This record gives sequence, structure tokens and C-alpha cells, in this order.
Amino acid sequence: MKRATKALLTLIAAAVLAFSLLLATACSSSDPEQTEQTELTEQTEQTAIYVTSIEKTGTNGTDDIYTITYSDGTTSTFTVSNGSDGEDVSINDIYEQYKETTGTDISFADFLKQYLTVSDQTTALAVNSCLLSSMKIYSEFVQTSQSFDPYYGVVSSSNTAISTGSAVIYSMAADGYTYIVTNYHVVYNKNADAEKNGGSKLARKIYGYLYGSENTPSTTDSDNDNQADTDSDGYTLYDYGSYAIELEYVGGSVTSDIAVLRAETEDIAAINADAKAVTLASDYHVGETAIAIGNPEGNGLSVTQGVISTENEQITLDIDGTTRSYRSLRIDTPLYEGNSGGGLFNADGELIGITNAGNSEDQNINYAVPLEIVKGTVENILHYYNDGDSSTTGAYKITLGVTVTTQNSKYVYDASSGYGSVQEEVIVNSVTAGSIAETLGLQANDKIVSLFINDTEYTINRSFRISDLILTMRENDTIKVKYARTENGETAEHTSEGYPLARTDLVQLD
Repeated sequence: MKRATKALLTLIAAAVLAFSLLLATACSSSDPEQTEQTELTEQTEQTAIYVTSIEKTGTNGTDDIYTITYSDGTTSTFTVSNGSDGEDVSINDIYEQYKETTGTDISFADFLKQYLTVSDQTTALAVNSCLLSSMKIYSEFVQTSQSFDPYYGVVSSSNTAISTGSAVIYSMAADGYTYIVTNYHVVYNKNADAEKNGGSKLARKIYGYLYGSENTPSTTDSDNDNQADTDSDGYTLYDYGSYAIELEYVGGSVTSDIAVLRAETEDIAAINADAKAVTLASDYHVGETAIAIGNPEGNGLSVTQGVISTENEQITLDIDGTTRSYRSLRIDTPLYEGNSGGGLFNADGELIGITNAGNSEDQNINYAVPLEIVKGTVENILHYYNDGDSSTTGAYKITLGVTVTTQNSKYVYDASSGYGSVQEEVIVNSVTAGSIAETLGLQANDKIVSLFINDTEYTINRSFRISDLILTMRENDTIKVKYARTENGETAEHTSEGYPLARTDLVQLD
């Protein structure tokens, strides 16, 4: 670590220590006039004043200015001569320097809790920022129903059907479009009359509303005949209002329950110029805050909060008439009809999933599409949408040609980060003849250690990591696999030759 970085860590640790001592002194005051105030303070969370952020806020070229912000809103600053390695300062560095300076053997988790825990107020600020990335969605279909008439027998009638859900702004691209993510089942209706609905069961019209500029579609009666206006086909017309933003379907995957929409960015800005894309989280953990922003019961965008209950649970859904299994985050965040497609955020306001399912009988059991699947599917769809090839639509993946099983599953706790995760060994069960897996050299009973995509190595310590990574593979990527094989009682690791992916290796994802 360079000298400037060391000096920075020392100053930060000293500032944290000095502030903690100041708090200790204030809380231990025995002044009789302060007794009542002290007792009251001890009964509230206001005594938990701690550092909420330490960030570089300025520079004059040779010196960098850092600002420490505390949970009560106060700040302090210090100046450090910068160095070429100054940008390498991390919270773990601060933690280690703090232990060295104070001689305290405090765990990383306790250090974060005591000094750097995000306050409720900070979370509220993050949530308010997320509202700028949240949308309320209406999807319009044509449905046909049958009824029995005593004179005519079975009679069919078709009319407009509207459903509602939620969405998030995923990106605001340089091409002049804003890309929006929701659930596939929000814009797909298995009961739609495909023939009368424009040739598919996808919504024939989709409109979105930004938070604070919402409306509910209503019928019109322009000729005052007490009958709702209809279009040329006789289907009821709806007025979505001046706040409605017309959305276009880009692509989707029923097997991921993810759909991508787009709007012209100028249409978004005309309603709210401050609208912005979500920030994606780098990871998430059991027990972390899970904040859902959605459109429950179609009553408008609102916020509910809970925690991540488990990072990996399989649920079954029937979206298009076929029952499929979906890997999901389980949360205890309350969800209701209309929340589908909305963002699930952590306490920092970063996206960790898209809410998509729930237990109507128990509001402590609800689900979201995990971030890895959201990001993998969305980026996949956008890649092929913008590849200049009109024949490619939706998402694509390779068929690896391998089935796996798992063994030695266990929970691994990382004391340095304060978090843990379930890890397991992923074992090859079978390999399809002529498949990519066979070409890579995999055999039954091999342990898959890692996958390489263009020389970037990804550890395989959960079986679902393979399918998550497959979503990120593209034509012309080169993949390799590292595996452990036991022969004659001895186990050795091997790395395969690279396999260049061809267009013919890719199949469209349902």
C-alpha cells in the first residue's frame, strides 16, 4: 500500500476512533442536569450515531479532501496528500487499520454495525431515489368468452381486457430509447384470443406511468349515448390519460419470466426529466433488507419492506399453459397482485431482483427473479435486439449437454465480510454424445470447478451458477471448463481447450 493510502487509512481510523470516544464521553456524563435527557436518549435509537459514509469530495491536484458523514447529519473533513494508489482504499482496509490503531479485536460485522451501518434515514433516502426508476404498467389484450343463450346456444363475445403490473427503468441508452424491465407474465395473457389480439398473446398495447404522474385508464363516451366508445372491431376503447407513456415490446423469455420494453427517452423526460435507470447490486445475502416498489392491486406505486429469506428456492408457475420450475429469491416483503414486474431493492437502493410471485395465504412467503437471471436475460435480449440481424429476437442460450448433481453442500461463513453462503460441489452426472460438454472433455463423476468465458474465470460452487452463466454467453465467445477428475485413487485438476461458440450452438430461449 502506498504512503498516501496508509496515511488516509490512519486518518480515517483515527477519525472513527475519536468520534467513538466522543460518543462514549457524552453518554457517560454524570451531570445531574443531564440525567433525564440521558435516560431518554438511552431509550431511543438516537444514541446510535455512527459513520454512514466516507468519501472523497474534492481535490486540488496534490491533496484530496475526504468527508465523513455521520448518522445525525453532521460531517467532518480531512485532507490527504494523494498518491497513485490512493484509489485502492476499501472498507476492509479501513477495518484492518482501525484494529491496528485501536488494538481492538472487533469482527468485521460488528465494525460495520457499530460505525458504518446504514441508518433508517439513509435507507429512506435510497428508496426515494429508487422511485425515479419505478413504473406502473397497464397491458391491453383482446379476450373471447363463451356464454349460453337459451335461444342461440353457446355464444362467443370478444372485448378488451386490461391487466396491471409494475416495472423498472433498466437503462437509458444512447440510441434515444429507455429500456424497461418487467415480468413476462405482465405483458402476456394465456387467455388472450391470439387471432383477435394481433396474432399473439402478448399485449397489443402497453402503457407505463412514472411515480408521481400516475393515472388509471377509463372508458370514454364521446357521443353521450351512455355506451363506452369502441374501435372499428367493436372492442372497448380506453383513455390512458396525458401521463401515459406508450411502451413497445422488445423481447422476453417465459422461462425467465422477464420481458424488456422500451420507450422513447424524450417521452420519459417530458413527464419527468429526473427519471433514471436503476443501479444494479453486486451481490445480495440472506437477512439483507428487501424493499419492493410496485403497484399493488393497481392502486398506484408504493413501497413495502422485508428481508431476503433464502437466496435459492424453486417454485412452479404456469404462465403460458406449461408448468415450469423457476429459481427464485424468497422474501418476506409483502406483495400483492400488481406488484409483479416491480423492482426489489437492497437498503442502498440497488436492484437485487424483480418481484414475480407470492403466497396469497401467507404474506411472509413471496418471491422475486434473482438479479443474475434478470441481468443475464435482459442483456441477452438487448444484445440480439441490437445485433443488426432481424432474424434474432428474444434471448438465446447454448445447450451444454451435461446433467449434474451436487454433493457436500454446506454453509460457509466469511468472518472478514460478515456474510456467508451455501456452497456445494457440482458433479457431472451424464454427458450427451456429440455435445459441447463432450468436446470440452467432461466425463461422468468429474467435479466442475469453474467455467471460463473469454478467459474470465467463474467459480462453480452452486449448480445454478452454470445456467446463470450460460445466459451471458454469445456467439464467438470462447469457453473452457476446469474440472477435477479422480483416477486410480488420485484427484487432479484439468483445464480444457477453448471452445469457440458458433451461431449454430445457440438456441432460442422460450
